[in-house]
Amino acid sequence: MPAWLTYAADVYDIAVSVAACLRAGTRVDVAWAVQTDGFDDRREAGSGPNPARDPNEALAITPGGGRIGGVLRGSADDQLAQLARERTNRLVRVSVAEFEAQLAGLPTGGQAHCLLVEASRLPAALWDRLRRRDPLCLVAHLDGDQVTSVDLYDRDTVASAGEEAARLFDRGSSDTLMTSNAVVTVLWPVPKLVIAGAGPIADALRRHAELLGWQVQVAAELGHVTGLIAGLSTLDNVVVASHDLELAGTALQAALASEAGYIGALGSRRMQQARADWLAYRGVTDLSRVYSPAGLDIGSRTPAEVAVAILAEALAVRSGSSVAHLRERAGADS
Repeated sequence: MPAWLTYAADVYDIAVSVAACLRAGTRVDVAWAVQTDGFDDRREAGSGPNPARDPNEALAITPGGGRIGGVLRGSADDQLAQLARERTNRLVRVSVAEFEAQLAGLPTGGQAHCLLVEASRLPAALWDRLRRRDPLCLVAHLDGDQVTSVDLYDRDTVASAGEEAARLFDRGSSDTLMTSNAVVTVLWPVPKLVIAGAGPIADALRRHAELLGWQVQVAAELGHVTGLIAGLSTLDNVVVASHDLELAGTALQAALASEAGYIGALGSRRMQQARADWLAYRGVTDLSRVYSPAGLDIGSRTPAEVAVAILAEALAVRSGSSVAHLRERAGADS
């Protein structure tokens, strides 16, 4: 998976922290790139996103110097923090030199237009909607380079944002569009997959999920797994691929406490029972959300085939296809 898809925290990840700042009365500015020029952008028009820019990247900046997230893999963060001290609520331009670009892992330098807006000037409902990882559309109205107002739309209301905004939203992926007097920002969350454990099936899962454009994180150590799973939404997935009972049990306990939409667990019936006993000892007895053994029954044999079966099951659960059957099987096998 290209590094630009997984850099730092995206706008969905910073939402909780921004909301906390607002509740505490702390000023926080939010910046995101809306147009780039350079960065070795050799695409033809309409051929896809610039590999230098994750459309979901965002940076939150507090007056005390705190930062969460990043823009252009962090290469523009210092400039944006300085601009936030000078004047905010505007469309700004930043430049990234060749040396800075190389440090950030970008192919070459370039320039970018970014929106830099006080979080308190953005729609109040935005942060909760981002926390839930809803697909959204923001329209920032401009007077020159000044942001005069920002409107929020979702799939039910985006038609009223105008034909161009609705068309951009209907593509089903994050993107931006600049016009003479507005900037349209469409935010579509990317599913996450947390894999607890290591081995050939975990490796195949990671490769296949990256082909789907998912954000993949692997927790092979006990100390990492809970933090990676906490805060997952119904869009996200957890697959336990470890035979280590402590790691597998901890991952399942965290997954069941989260809102993860799909929880799959590999292992023999003996391993399934051992995990169930481990969880029951800790007061977790409802395993109806766990698909175990993970994966649709498609006759898979190799690690790559098992990975396909698991991801197919996760997609089916998310889309609602055959959910009753899948849940029945999960309950019977738990």
